[in-house]
Amino acid sequence: MVCKCAGANLKYKLLGFESGKGLGVIMIVSTGKIMRVKLVELLRSEVIDDFSPAEVKAVHKKFFSRQEATTIYDLRDRNEQSWMIYLALTLILFALLMFSSIAATKLIVLQWMGIVVTPGTFLYSLTFLVIDILNEFYGLRLARRAILFVFLGNALVISMLNGIAYLPGLPGWELDSPYNKVVSHVFSVLIASLVAFVVSEYVNTYLLSKIKALTRSRFLFLRVFFSSFVAAIIDSLLFCFLAFYGVMETSALVNMLIVQIFIKVTFACVNVLPAYGARALFKRYVFTEGD
Repeated sequence: MVCKCAGANLKYKLLGFESGKGLGVIMIVSTGKIMRVKLVELLRSEVIDDFSPAEVKAVHKKFFSRQEATTIYDLRDRNEQSWMIYLALTLILFALLMFSSIAATKLIVLQWMGIVVTPGTFLYSLTFLVIDILNEFYGLRLARRAILFVFLGNALVISMLNGIAYLPGLPGWELDSPYNKVVSHVFSVLIASLVAFVVSEYVNTYLLSKIKALTRSRFLFLRVFFSSFVAAIIDSLLFCFLAFYGVMETSALVNMLIVQIFIKVTFACVNVLPAYGARALFKRYVFTEGD
Protein backbone atom coordinates (compact mmCIF):
# COMPACT_ATOMS: atom_id res chain seq x y z
CA MET A 1 0.00 0.00 0.00
CA VAL A 2 1.41 3.32 -1.08
CA CYS A 3 1.03 6.25 1.29
CA LYS A 4 0.50 9.58 -0.34
CA CYS A 5 2.46 12.29 1.44
CA ALA A 6 1.09 15.82 1.72
CA GLY A 7 1.68 17.75 -1.49
CA ALA A 8 2.77 14.67 -3.52
CA ASN A 9 1.05 13.92 -6.84
CA LEU A 10 1.00 10.16 -7.45
CA LYS A 11 -1.15 10.10 -10.59
CA TYR A 12 -2.06 13.60 -11.77
CA LYS A 13 -0.56 17.08 -11.65
CA LEU A 14 -2.33 20.37 -12.31
CA LEU A 15 -0.41 22.44 -14.84
CA GLY A 16 -2.83 25.36 -15.18
CA PHE A 17 -6.01 26.52 -16.89
CA GLU A 18 -7.17 27.58 -20.32
CA SER A 19 -8.63 31.05 -19.83
CA GLY A 20 -12.14 31.60 -21.15
CA LYS A 21 -12.80 27.90 -21.74
CA GLY A 22 -13.26 26.66 -18.18
CA LEU A 23 -10.71 23.87 -18.71
CA GLY A 24 -8.08 22.52 -16.37
CA VAL A 25 -4.77 21.41 -17.93
CA ILE A 26 -3.61 18.20 -16.23
CA MET A 27 -0.60 15.96 -16.71
CA ILE A 28 -0.73 12.20 -16.13
CA VAL A 29 2.40 11.68 -14.04
CA SER A 30 3.18 8.14 -15.21
CA THR A 31 3.11 8.91 -18.93
CA GLY A 32 3.54 12.68 -19.17
CA LYS A 33 0.37 12.88 -21.27
CA ILE A 34 -1.53 16.18 -21.13
CA MET A 35 -5.31 16.24 -20.90
CA ARG A 36 -7.86 19.03 -20.65
CA VAL A 37 -10.91 18.58 -18.42
CA LYS A 38 -13.88 20.87 -17.80
CA LEU A 39 -13.67 22.30 -14.30
CA VAL A 40 -17.20 21.22 -13.39
CA GLU A 41 -16.31 17.64 -14.34
CA LEU A 42 -12.94 17.86 -12.63
CA LEU A 43 -14.56 18.76 -9.30
CA ARG A 44 -16.72 15.63 -9.51
CA SER A 45 -13.99 13.24 -10.62
CA GLU A 46 -11.44 11.19 -8.70
CA VAL A 47 -8.65 13.15 -10.36
CA ILE A 48 -8.96 16.00 -7.89
CA ASP A 49 -8.48 13.55 -5.02
CA ASP A 50 -4.87 13.14 -6.11
CA PHE A 51 -4.17 16.88 -6.16
CA SER A 52 -2.21 18.70 -3.47
CA PRO A 53 -4.14 21.09 -1.18
CA ALA A 54 -2.76 24.06 -3.12
CA GLU A 55 -3.98 22.58 -6.42
CA VAL A 56 -7.43 21.82 -4.99
CA LYS A 57 -7.66 25.41 -3.78
CA ALA A 58 -6.61 26.72 -7.21
CA VAL A 59 -9.27 24.63 -8.98
CA HIS A 60 -12.02 25.85 -6.65
CA LYS A 61 -11.00 29.47 -7.06
CA LYS A 62 -10.83 29.17 -10.84
CA PHE A 63 -14.20 27.45 -10.98
CA PHE A 64 -16.01 30.01 -8.84
CA SER A 65 -14.42 33.04 -10.54
CA ARG A 66 -14.57 31.91 -14.15
CA GLN A 67 -17.39 34.34 -14.98
CA GLU A 68 -15.58 37.30 -13.42
CA ALA A 69 -17.72 37.10 -10.29
CA THR A 70 -15.10 36.95 -7.56
CA THR A 71 -16.07 34.53 -4.84
CA ILE A 72 -14.09 33.32 -1.84
CA TYR A 73 -15.24 29.77 -1.30
CA ASP A 74 -13.50 29.15 2.01
CA LEU A 75 -13.80 31.36 5.09
CA ARG A 76 -10.17 30.64 5.95
CA ASP A 77 -9.11 32.43 2.76
CA ARG A 78 -10.65 35.73 3.82
CA ASN A 79 -7.88 38.09 4.79
CA GLU A 80 -8.07 41.01 7.18
CA GLN A 81 -8.70 43.50 4.39
CA SER A 82 -11.80 41.70 3.18
CA TRP A 83 -13.22 41.53 6.72
CA MET A 84 -12.54 45.23 7.31
CA ILE A 85 -14.47 46.04 4.12
CA TYR A 86 -17.30 43.76 5.28
CA LEU A 87 -17.38 45.69 8.56
CA ALA A 88 -17.32 49.04 6.75
CA LEU A 89 -20.21 48.04 4.47
CA THR A 90 -22.23 46.87 7.48
CA LEU A 91 -21.60 50.18 9.26
CA ILE A 92 -22.67 52.10 6.15
CA LEU A 93 -25.83 50.02 6.05
CA PHE A 94 -26.44 50.76 9.74
CA ALA A 95 -25.97 54.52 9.21
CA LEU A 96 -28.29 54.61 6.20
CA LEU A 97 -31.07 52.80 8.03
CA MET A 98 -30.65 54.88 11.19
CA PHE A 99 -30.75 58.12 9.22
CA SER A 100 -33.80 56.99 7.26
CA SER A 101 -35.65 55.99 10.43
CA ILE A 102 -35.03 59.30 12.20
CA ALA A 103 -35.48 61.47 9.10
CA ALA A 104 -38.85 59.81 8.45
CA THR A 105 -40.31 61.91 11.28
CA LYS A 106 -40.16 64.91 8.94
CA LEU A 107 -42.20 64.96 5.75
CA ILE A 108 -40.96 67.33 3.07
CA VAL A 109 -43.02 68.84 0.28
CA LEU A 110 -41.39 69.27 -3.11
CA GLN A 111 -43.74 71.92 -4.41
CA TRP A 112 -42.18 72.13 -7.85
CA MET A 113 -43.03 68.45 -8.28
CA GLY A 114 -46.15 68.47 -6.14
CA ILE A 115 -45.08 65.47 -4.06
CA VAL A 116 -44.59 64.57 -0.40
CA VAL A 117 -41.66 62.35 0.63
CA THR A 118 -39.48 61.60 3.62
CA PRO A 119 -35.83 62.80 3.42
CA GLY A 120 -34.61 59.26 3.94
CA THR A 121 -36.23 58.00 0.73
CA PHE A 122 -33.28 59.07 -1.38
CA LEU A 123 -30.42 57.77 0.78
CA TYR A 124 -32.32 54.67 1.89
CA SER A 125 -32.28 53.44 -1.69
CA LEU A 126 -28.51 53.04 -1.34
CA THR A 127 -29.13 50.16 1.09
CA PHE A 128 -30.08 48.01 -1.89
CA LEU A 129 -26.68 48.66 -3.47
CA VAL A 130 -24.82 47.86 -0.23
CA ILE A 131 -26.77 44.61 0.18
CA ASP A 132 -26.10 43.71 -3.46
CA ILE A 133 -22.36 44.16 -2.90
CA LEU A 134 -22.42 42.13 0.33
CA ASN A 135 -24.38 39.34 -1.31
CA GLU A 136 -22.21 39.31 -4.43
CA PHE A 137 -18.85 39.06 -2.68
CA TYR A 138 -19.59 37.57 0.75
CA GLY A 139 -22.50 35.28 -0.06
CA LEU A 140 -26.13 34.99 1.06
CA ARG A 141 -25.37 33.90 4.64
CA LEU A 142 -23.05 36.80 5.50
CA ALA A 143 -25.27 39.32 3.71
CA ARG A 144 -28.21 38.23 5.83
CA ARG A 145 -26.10 38.37 8.96
CA ALA A 146 -25.26 41.98 8.13
CA ILE A 147 -28.99 42.68 7.75
CA LEU A 148 -29.62 41.09 11.15
CA PHE A 149 -26.81 43.05 12.84
CA VAL A 150 -28.08 46.32 11.37
CA PHE A 151 -31.65 45.51 12.43
CA LEU A 152 -30.62 44.74 16.01
CA GLY A 153 -28.33 47.77 16.23
CA ASN A 154 -31.01 50.18 15.06
CA ALA A 155 -33.62 48.59 17.32
CA LEU A 156 -31.29 48.93 20.31
CA VAL A 157 -30.46 52.61 19.68
CA ILE A 158 -34.07 53.68 19.11
CA SER A 159 -35.27 51.62 22.09
CA MET A 160 -32.75 53.39 24.34
CA LEU A 161 -33.79 56.78 22.99
CA ASN A 162 -37.43 55.88 23.61
CA GLY A 163 -36.59 54.74 27.14
CA ILE A 164 -35.06 58.14 27.93
CA ALA A 165 -38.41 59.77 27.22
CA TYR A 166 -39.82 58.11 30.36
CA LEU A 167 -37.14 59.55 32.63
CA PRO A 168 -38.09 62.61 34.72
CA GLY A 169 -37.06 65.79 32.90
CA LEU A 170 -35.85 69.11 34.19
CA PRO A 171 -38.87 71.33 35.03
CA GLY A 172 -39.17 74.18 32.56
CA TRP A 173 -36.74 72.66 30.05
CA GLU A 174 -38.19 73.76 26.70
CA LEU A 175 -36.88 70.81 24.72
CA ASP A 176 -38.31 68.12 26.98
CA SER A 177 -41.77 67.94 25.41
CA PRO A 178 -40.57 68.22 21.76
CA TYR A 179 -38.00 65.48 22.41
CA ASN A 180 -40.65 63.13 23.77
CA LYS A 181 -42.92 63.76 20.77
CA VAL A 182 -40.15 63.25 18.23
CA VAL A 183 -38.82 60.09 19.87
CA SER A 184 -42.33 58.68 20.24
CA HIS A 185 -42.92 59.17 16.52
CA VAL A 186 -39.45 57.85 15.67
CA PHE A 187 -40.21 54.70 17.65
CA SER A 188 -43.44 54.04 15.73
CA VAL A 189 -41.76 54.80 12.42
CA LEU A 190 -38.83 52.58 13.40
CA ILE A 191 -41.07 49.55 13.69
CA ALA A 192 -42.37 50.13 10.18
CA SER A 193 -38.89 50.88 8.87
CA LEU A 194 -37.27 47.80 10.41
CA VAL A 195 -40.05 45.45 9.29
CA ALA A 196 -39.86 46.84 5.76
CA PHE A 197 -36.05 46.70 5.81
CA VAL A 198 -35.76 43.10 6.98
CA VAL A 199 -38.48 41.70 4.69
CA SER A 200 -37.41 43.60 1.57
CA GLU A 201 -33.69 42.92 2.04
CA TYR A 202 -34.24 39.23 2.70
CA VAL A 203 -36.21 39.09 -0.55
CA ASN A 204 -33.44 41.08 -2.23
CA THR A 205 -30.70 38.67 -1.13
CA TYR A 206 -32.80 35.62 -2.02
CA LEU A 207 -33.46 36.86 -5.56
CA LEU A 208 -29.82 37.83 -6.03
CA SER A 209 -28.65 34.34 -5.08
CA LYS A 210 -31.27 32.56 -7.19
CA ILE A 211 -30.68 34.66 -10.30
CA LYS A 212 -26.91 34.32 -9.86
CA ALA A 213 -27.26 30.53 -9.70
CA LEU A 214 -29.63 30.37 -12.69
CA THR A 215 -27.39 32.57 -14.85
CA ARG A 216 -24.16 30.95 -13.61
CA SER A 217 -22.82 34.26 -12.27
CA ARG A 218 -23.39 36.07 -15.55
CA PHE A 219 -25.52 39.16 -16.23
CA LEU A 220 -24.76 41.12 -13.06
CA PHE A 221 -27.00 43.94 -14.26
CA LEU A 222 -29.99 41.58 -14.42
CA ARG A 223 -29.81 40.35 -10.83
CA VAL A 224 -28.93 43.77 -9.40
CA PHE A 225 -31.83 45.50 -11.13
CA PHE A 226 -34.50 42.84 -10.77
CA SER A 227 -33.81 42.06 -7.11
CA SER A 228 -33.69 45.77 -6.19
CA PHE A 229 -36.84 46.44 -8.22
CA VAL A 230 -38.89 43.83 -6.36
CA ALA A 231 -37.38 44.75 -2.98
CA ALA A 232 -38.12 48.47 -3.53
CA ILE A 233 -41.80 47.80 -4.14
CA ILE A 234 -42.10 45.55 -1.08
CA ASP A 235 -40.20 48.00 1.11
CA SER A 236 -42.30 50.99 0.05
CA LEU A 237 -45.61 49.18 0.54
CA LEU A 238 -44.73 47.93 4.01
CA PHE A 239 -43.16 51.17 5.23
CA CYS A 240 -45.82 53.59 3.98
CA PHE A 241 -48.79 51.62 5.27
CA LEU A 242 -47.23 50.59 8.58
CA ALA A 243 -45.89 54.07 9.35
CA PHE A 244 -48.57 56.41 7.99
CA TYR A 245 -51.83 54.49 7.53
CA GLY A 246 -54.45 56.29 9.62
CA VAL A 247 -52.11 59.25 10.13
CA MET A 248 -52.31 60.68 6.62
CA GLU A 249 -55.19 60.94 4.19
CA THR A 250 -55.45 57.94 1.91
CA SER A 251 -54.88 59.99 -1.26
CA ALA A 252 -51.73 61.59 0.20
CA LEU A 253 -50.51 58.18 1.39
CA VAL A 254 -50.99 56.63 -2.05
CA ASN A 255 -49.20 59.54 -3.70
CA MET A 256 -46.26 59.19 -1.30
CA LEU A 257 -46.17 55.45 -1.96
CA ILE A 258 -46.03 55.96 -5.72
CA VAL A 259 -43.27 58.54 -5.35
CA GLN A 260 -41.23 56.27 -3.07
CA ILE A 261 -41.52 53.35 -5.48
CA PHE A 262 -40.53 55.56 -8.41
CA ILE A 263 -37.47 56.95 -6.61
CA LYS A 264 -36.31 53.55 -5.36
CA VAL A 265 -36.83 51.85 -8.74
CA THR A 266 -34.85 54.67 -10.37
CA PHE A 267 -32.03 53.98 -7.93
CA ALA A 268 -32.31 50.27 -8.81
CA CYS A 269 -31.41 51.21 -12.38
CA VAL A 270 -28.61 53.54 -11.29
CA ASN A 271 -27.19 50.91 -8.91
CA VAL A 272 -26.11 48.75 -11.84
CA LEU A 273 -23.09 50.92 -12.71
CA PRO A 274 -21.71 51.14 -9.13
CA ALA A 275 -22.19 47.38 -8.83
CA TYR A 276 -19.91 46.78 -11.83
CA GLY A 277 -17.40 49.27 -10.43
CA ALA A 278 -17.46 47.57 -7.02
CA ARG A 279 -16.92 44.17 -8.64
CA ALA A 280 -13.86 45.45 -10.50
CA LEU A 281 -12.40 46.97 -7.33
CA PHE A 282 -13.06 43.86 -5.25
CA LYS A 283 -11.49 41.63 -7.86
CA ARG A 284 -8.41 43.81 -8.16
CA TYR A 285 -7.72 44.86 -4.58
CA VAL A 286 -9.58 42.55 -2.18
CA PHE A 287 -10.16 39.01 -3.42
CA THR A 288 -6.91 38.38 -5.25
CA GLU A 289 -5.41 35.11 -6.32
CA GLY A 290 -3.05 35.26 -3.37
CA ASP A 291 -5.78 35.29 -0.75
